[in-house]
Amino acid sequence: MEFVNSFIQWFSEHPEILIGLGISSIFIFLLSILGISWFVANIPDDYFLDSERKPTKWSEQKPILRLAVIFGKNIIGLLLIIGGLLMLVLPGQGLLTMVTGLLLINYPGKYRLEQKLVSKPSIFKTLNWIRLKANKPPLKRNATH
Repeated sequence: MEFVNSFIQWFSEHPEILIGLGISSIFIFLLSILGISWFVANIPDDYFLDSERKPTKWSEQKPILRLAVIFGKNIIGLLLIIGGLLMLVLPGQGLLTMVTGLLLINYPGKYRLEQKLVSKPSIFKTLNWIRLKANKPPLKRNATH
């Protein structure tokens, strides 16, 4: 209990930090919503048809650029996950921000997780609603989903 009281006292002595965290939370929330919409709109419509992820053409042609993009994407994803964790106790959309971070970073089993998520009718419907708003064709998936 003493820790909580000292924590509250410290923030009361430094209100600018709370203001900065609040502004950051709003910014990350908006970035998450816009980022998810942009990513969903740019997924190829046949992305979920294969059981394994296909390598992209540009990654084979420009390996240095691919490494830079992967590095940057993973750093942003990690920052979003950390920000989302902080937003679980601070103002903001912590879960949405963490999901956005998880979708950005690379890790083993990520494609299987994405396919499992898309197999949920409500998620699949929402993704296609976002694509419809972006004038993109609906996503396709295997009949087993």
